[in-house]
Amino acid sequence: MDTTLKHKSINAVLACVLVSFFHKICFADKICTVLSEPVIIKENNTADTVLVRINTMAKDVTLNITENPGNVFYLKGLDLMVKKGLDFETLLGPEELTVQVRCNKTGFRSTTLTVLVRVENINDNPPTFDKSEYTLDVNELTPVNSSIGTIEATDEDSEVLYYTMEPTVNRYFRLESMYTPKILVNKVLDYDVVQQVKLILYVQDTPPPGHPGELSFTASATIIINIKDTDNRPPWFQPCTRVTLGNAKLCLSLGYKGRVNLTEKQDGALQLQPGPVYARDGDKSRNEEISYKIVKGNEDNMFQIDENSGNITMLKPADVAGPISLLVLASQVSNRDQFATTTVTIDVKKKSRNPPRFEKERYEAYVYSNSGPENMVLRDRTSNRPFRIRARDEDFAGGINPDVRYEVQYSSYVNITTDGFLLLKKAVRTDSFALQLRAVDVSTGESGTSTLSVVVLPSVGVQSTEETYRAGDMALLGFVMAALLVLCLIVIGYLISRVKKGNPDAFKLSEVSIFSSKLRDTGRSRSRRAEMRDRRPDPAQTGSVRAIPRERQRHCSSCGVQVHGNHKHHSSPAVQSRARQSKNKVTSILAKERRRDDRQKTVWFKESEDSSDIEVEIIPDNIGFKSEKDGEKAEADFTSPPSEDGEMELGEITTLNTQDLSSRERAISDSRDGLNTEKQDQ
Repeated sequence: MDTTLKHKSINAVLACVLVSFFHKICFADKICTVLSEPVIIKENNTADTVLVRINTMAKDVTLNITENPGNVFYLKGLDLMVKKGLDFETLLGPEELTVQVRCNKTGFRSTTLTVLVRVENINDNPPTFDKSEYTLDVNELTPVNSSIGTIEATDEDSEVLYYTMEPTVNRYFRLESMYTPKILVNKVLDYDVVQQVKLILYVQDTPPPGHPGELSFTASATIIINIKDTDNRPPWFQPCTRVTLGNAKLCLSLGYKGRVNLTEKQDGALQLQPGPVYARDGDKSRNEEISYKIVKGNEDNMFQIDENSGNITMLKPADVAGPISLLVLASQVSNRDQFATTTVTIDVKKKSRNPPRFEKERYEAYVYSNSGPENMVLRDRTSNRPFRIRARDEDFAGGINPDVRYEVQYSSYVNITTDGFLLLKKAVRTDSFALQLRAVDVSTGESGTSTLSVVVLPSVGVQSTEETYRAGDMALLGFVMAALLVLCLIVIGYLISRVKKGNPDAFKLSEVSIFSSKLRDTGRSRSRRAEMRDRRPDPAQTGSVRAIPRERQRHCSSCGVQVHGNHKHHSSPAVQSRARQSKNKVTSILAKERRRDDRQKTVWFKESEDSSDIEVEIIPDNIGFKSEKDGEKAEADFTSPPSEDGEMELGEITTLNTQDLSSRERAISDSRDGLNTEKQDQ
């Protein structure tokens, strides 16, 4: 029993000791505490910045830093501080820095606290290139989409950079992508077209375009790309015409031509057209040495070519007339694979004994000062015959050589046609000018010359700026005007002669006879006359002269006929005098009487005070005829000066227009119908 109690007591004491020990241990752990999460701080922070505060549960606690990376941390009381600003790019350790702090208290076991400090990187450094300028050499045969180089920039803050190139659209080069500064060939390169390209490469540490307020840095570098010429073209014979086939460039030559005389050996190099045999390297900058060789057409060894100069000479004369075609090869001395061929045609002809010669050594021609372009140079002063030159060649029958061509030298005023006519190119501003004419035999190259003096004559008339009249046109116009003038003079003379043949009475009666003849020839029926009376025109349309409507007829005691109410017998002087005394009465203006053998009616024109009212009356054949004596008296009365009032002058009768004539014809016809009706009634 005692033993059992003793064991229980011992166990209780041990338990109390253990509890006391564990209590001290747990209390010591709670004396100092700190956040377990990392403390974040941005680089380039301000010095003496508080990182974290250490919490203590008791007084008189002592804190010590046991681990201090870079010796940049210190304790200020219970606060863990930073001595200076941290630079992310200069930190030697990892992204998180570990700071250890020991916590001590008398009577308690010391503890160690761990503080994790994470430095946050910010964009505070620009990207940079190794050099400010780069030079790249590129072969002109570099294929499209091939890379010619990569130019990268570095940035301590950022791993991803963004690149652009200026100009953004370049014909020959481009960037592979925004993130890779690899330069690629964009188009086939040609040294003859472009020899150097200058580019500017830009880099940025933030994606373009940047956001407002975002910190961004850029850098740039100049890239100079030199295009290198390569030996990729054969020799080109000169002159030649350049053509492009896809990406290839060619230069085509039409060959060379020359001429030699039959059975004659020509000394020295042959004169060829368009020039001597000559080829140059197709690669502009290389200028490789060229050698020449005849490869075909010289089987008789008649010609030889200089290997270096390309001059062709004769070894012996040609014995057969006709063309000889030589095939000439030009190749590079350093690379025989680069070669080209051309043809040289030598025409063998019989020797010409006579060159072309002009008919005169000196010619003289003329132009007008107002002559313009395309006007012909004239042969002489007095005509418009064109000037023409001719050259004779005595080697041909008749002297006409079809191979002769004419040329004008030392003048900018004229052109010459193949037929030898001269045409002005522009207006002449001088009094005269001289030029040299040349006739060339294109088959032999022989030529003859002559001189021409052109005299500028005063203009014969004002020429229009839009149309130039020739001298022949002006002569025709003058002839037409002269003919019209002569015709007018003939008509005027005829009219004057008619007036002078008779007195004014006869001139007036001529009009009456015309009206009478028309009335005699017109055989209309009474119905037709009635229709014409109904269709009588309006007086307003007949001008100033109109026929007065017929009034009711009455018997005239003097004349013995039925007449109108306003009729006056003009054969009586007394009646005429009474008519002249009143302005309101009708006055006769035609008093000439006709003889019986005229077989015509006598027409009386009557006029009232209103000169537009005219009445026409037909006098029967058996009324109003008098003896010769009475006729002379009446004629004297008629030819006497007219009175003041109401009488119509001769000039007024002759000015009647054609519309008045038609009205008169109808009035006369109506009067005649009335007289015929009265005769039938009697």
